[in-house]
Amino acid sequence: MNQRSIATVSISGALDEKLRAIAAAGFTAVEIFENDLISFGARPREIAKLCADLGLIICAYQPFRDFEGMPEPQRARNFVRAERKFDLMQELGTDLLLVCSNVSPLSLGGIDRAADDFRALGERAAKRGLRVGYEALAWGRHVSDHRDAWEIVRRADHPAIGIILDSFHTLAPRFPERTIRSIPADKIFLVQLADAPRLELDVLSWSRHFRCFPLQGDLPVTDFMQAVQATGYAGPLSLEIFNDQFRAGSAARTAVDGMRSLILLEEAQAAAPAAMSTALPPKAVSRGVSFIEFAVNESNAAALASLFSQLGFRKTGQHRSKAVERWSQGAIELVINANPTGFAHSHYVTHGPGVCAIGLDVANAGSVMARAEALKAKTFHQPVGPGELEIPAIHGVGGSLLYFLDTGDTNWDVDFVTVEHQDASDRLAAVDHISQSMPHEEMLSWLLFYTGILDLARMPQLEIADIRGLVHSQALINGDRSLRIILNGSQARRTLSARFIDEFFGSGVQHIAFACTDIFATVAELRAQGAAFLDIPDNYYDDIEARYDLAPATIAALRANRILYDRDGEGEFFQIYTRAFEERFFFEIVERRNYNGFGAANAAIRLAAQAREAAAADIPSL
Repeated sequence: MNQRSIATVSISGALDEKLRAIAAAGFTAVEIFENDLISFGARPREIAKLCADLGLIICAYQPFRDFEGMPEPQRARNFVRAERKFDLMQELGTDLLLVCSNVSPLSLGGIDRAADDFRALGERAAKRGLRVGYEALAWGRHVSDHRDAWEIVRRADHPAIGIILDSFHTLAPRFPERTIRSIPADKIFLVQLADAPRLELDVLSWSRHFRCFPLQGDLPVTDFMQAVQATGYAGPLSLEIFNDQFRAGSAARTAVDGMRSLILLEEAQAAAPAAMSTALPPKAVSRGVSFIEFAVNESNAAALASLFSQLGFRKTGQHRSKAVERWSQGAIELVINANPTGFAHSHYVTHGPGVCAIGLDVANAGSVMARAEALKAKTFHQPVGPGELEIPAIHGVGGSLLYFLDTGDTNWDVDFVTVEHQDASDRLAAVDHISQSMPHEEMLSWLLFYTGILDLARMPQLEIADIRGLVHSQALINGDRSLRIILNGSQARRTLSARFIDEFFGSGVQHIAFACTDIFATVAELRAQGAAFLDIPDNYYDDIEARYDLAPATIAALRANRILYDRDGEGEFFQIYTRAFEERFFFEIVERRNYNGFGAANAAIRLAAQAREAAAADIPSL
C-alpha cells in the first residue's frame, strides 16, 4: 500500500498545528515545506520528534530552487546551499530533497549540463545516505515537462538521483501522462497529487492559487494515477495543494478532505487490496428524500405549521412524548421539532429556525454509514427513549444531520401517533431539490463529502448574478434524478447567500423545492389557502413574451400568477417562490416538462425580487 502523505503547505496554521491536523486525519507521512520550517520556533530535531510522536514519517523536504544549469559563481554557491540543506535533512530525519526545475533568468539550458549538475549532487547526497528528486515545474525556464526531467535523471545515471512526478505539472499543460509508464519504478522517488478547475489562466497563477484535492477539480487525475500504477511505483502518494481558501480555512477540515480525496482516488484506481481495512463499501443507490426536519421554538412552530397548511400539507402525526409534529403531502414528509431538549433544540439555539436534519432513502443504510465512516464523516448518536427508533446519521452541512433509511423503511415515524385529517388533493408530489448555502471556501469540501459518500454526480458549476455580487452554484444529482442537492457559495459579503449565512449563524438549507404536475392549478389552490408568493415585475413577462413563442393565454397565466419560465430545447420549466420564513429559508414550487436544469436564467430575477421584498419589510439590505 502506498503511504498517504500531504505537504504542509497544503493547509493553514503554524507547523505544529498542521502536523497535528495531518496526523489526526490519518496520514502516515508528510512533506515539510521549507517556509513552514524556517518560520517555526522549534529546531529541526524537535520537529522530527513531534512527527515521530504523531506517527508521521517525513517523506521529503522541499523545495530546493534554481539549482541546475547555473553559471559560476552561482553554481558553486548552490552546492554549498545543498550541503546546508543536507545537514538540516539529517536533523529532520528525512532522506529526500525535492529540487524543482530552475526558473532563474541566469540559468543555462542543456540536458547534459543539468545531468552533470545532478550527478555531482547525487555524489554528495549518497555520501550521507540521502536522495534527491527532480521535479519539472510547468513554468520552468528550460525544463517544464516531466519527459525532459526524466531524460536529465536518466543521463545523470546516479542511484541517489530520481524523478518526482506532480499530477498538476503534467495535466495542467496537457502533457501526455502515458509517457510516465516507461519510467522505472525505482527511479520515481515521490508522486505528488493535485487537481484543479479548468481555467484560462497562466499556469503559474493557476498552480499557486487554484489547486485542489483530487476529484474536486477537472483534471484527469485518475488517468495520471493509472500511468503511475503501470510503473509499479509503491512509494508515497503525497498531496501538494496551493489554494488561498485552503490556507485560510480550518486545518482540521482541510486535512480530512485531503485524506478523503486519497481514499476515493484509491477506490477509483482499485488501488486498495480487498483485504485492506480501509477498503470502501460501494456507493449505495439513493432514491430521494425521506423527510426534512425543521428546528423551531414554540412560537415559530405555530407560524411554520400555518405556512405548511397554506402549502397544502396536512398534520398527520404527533410525537408520543415530545413537541414534534409530522406534516405530509404526496411523497413529502416534513417534521416540525419544537422540543425544548435534544439535538434539534441545540440546532435552534445556534442557528434559529431552520432545517436541522434531512432523511435520505438509500438501498443499504448500513453500507452508506460504513462508507461515510471510512471517509472520515462524523457520526451522530443521541439517547433515544423506550421504544424509540435510532436512525443511523452523520453530521452534514452547518452541523445539521443526514439520516439514512433503507428503501421502503417507514419505521422512522414509529414514534408518531396518527392524527386524523381531512382528505385533500396532493398538489405537491415530491421534493425536487434542496439548496444549501455555505461560505464559498467550504464548497469544495462539501462537494467531496456528497460525491464521495453518495451516488451523486456533479453538474457544471454556474455563476449566478445576485444584485450584490456573484454566487457560485454547484448541482449534485443522482442517476434517476430523485435526489438533487445544490451547493451555493459567494465571496461577496452582501449577496442573499452570504447574508443567509450571517443571519443563520452558519451554513444550512436556504431553500427547498417541491415538484408538482400542474403549477397553475397548484398555485391557484395554494393562494386560495392563504399562501403568499414572491412578486415578479411585469418587465420580466414582457421579456418572456418577446423571447419565447408562447401562447397568449400561457403568457397571461404566467403574469397573473407571477410564475417564472425557462426553456431548454424542447424542455420547459415553471417555478414560483414563497416569501422567506423568518427572513431565513423559503420554498419553491416547480413543474418540469422534459427539463433537467434549475431555471438558472431566472435566478437573477428571483434574487432581485427577494432583495426588494426584504427592503420593503424593513429587513437590512441583502
